[in-house]
Amino acid sequence: MSGGTSVEETLELWARSLRSAKDRMAPLFTQKRVVDSACAFLDVLIGNEPRKTGWMRAEAAGDPGPWRQQALLGRGHWDADALRDVVRDYVIEHLGTEEGVLVIDETGFLKKGQASCGVGRQYTGSAGKITNCQIGVFGAYVSERGHAFIDRALYLPKDWTSKPERLKRAHVPDDVVFATKPALASMMIERSIEAGVPFRWVAADSVYGVGDVERTLRRAGIGYVLGVKGNHWFGSWATEPLIAGEAKDIAAGLPDQAWRRLSAGHVTKGERLYDWAYLPLADLDAEEFDCPIAGPWTRGLLIRRNIADGDLAYFTTWSPKGTTTQELVNVEGTRWRIEEGFETAKNEWGWHR
Repeated sequence: MSGGTSVEETLELWARSLRSAKDRMAPLFTQKRVVDSACAFLDVLIGNEPRKTGWMRAEAAGDPGPWRQQALLGRGHWDADALRDVVRDYVIEHLGTEEGVLVIDETGFLKKGQASCGVGRQYTGSAGKITNCQIGVFGAYVSERGHAFIDRALYLPKDWTSKPERLKRAHVPDDVVFATKPALASMMIERSIEAGVPFRWVAADSVYGVGDVERTLRRAGIGYVLGVKGNHWFGSWATEPLIAGEAKDIAAGLPDQAWRRLSAGHVTKGERLYDWAYLPLADLDAEEFDCPIAGPWTRGLLIRRNIADGDLAYFTTWSPKGTTTQELVNVEGTRWRIEEGFETAKNEWGWHR
């Protein structure tokens, strides 16, 4: 073990941490038997079973069948948002730094039938096509200490929110109304700010690149690297030469010297190297947009080019003036952490079940 820590000491640390996590969530459940079921459910989730269906979880927990866990997840009365807050606070206690990044992304859960809440025919990147699924929007906290999910929201299409009886059958709270995915992301960002989550940046893909999320972050004085489509229009002022046009056309006109090969982070196979171009477009003083962080901020365009095939990706950026290209690249590079989280959750915890 690194740092001279023995296997026994490491196992005791894990056991102590798990007991602490259980103690934090126990007050959310009113009866001891429900607490026991919740703790057993957690034990099974982090266990070694390769598949975690209801029956397999029950067997691992020592139950005669899946009914206790089904009752916990389906019929039990406990506050899921309160549990979310417990998890968030635990994550920040252990991983929080002032340089943290909040990463927003979505994933799909393939489903059959029409009964599951929010299910419908919609596009999901998980399958790469329009299919019958649920869509969840997630927030993950990333820092040099690690990364973990801290928020989530189920996206409800208009085909659901326009049908009160359907919502009622799925036990959706009465105050839930239609919200776009960027609106859900903005609510997550605002919750994190109100809870005192320490983060300087937000990173997200092109679903969240314009509108609600940008406005929320600018007002809060938080920088961002948000994906946009190739046809997104960018314009500059007070630059020489002036820049104006769609992102893909701006990229096509860049000279070779505008590109720099930089790493977006280290993975098991090595550095994630791409060619990058960064174009500062305009400087605005914080007073002009009621930002609490004084001084000039820079709006910019960041472009990523795949070394192997030349494929391009585009990002709108907002950062304190003087932020380097490498800093922006580092922020964009945190996005793969949430993808890693989705993969782990679906493979190890049975999210796709």
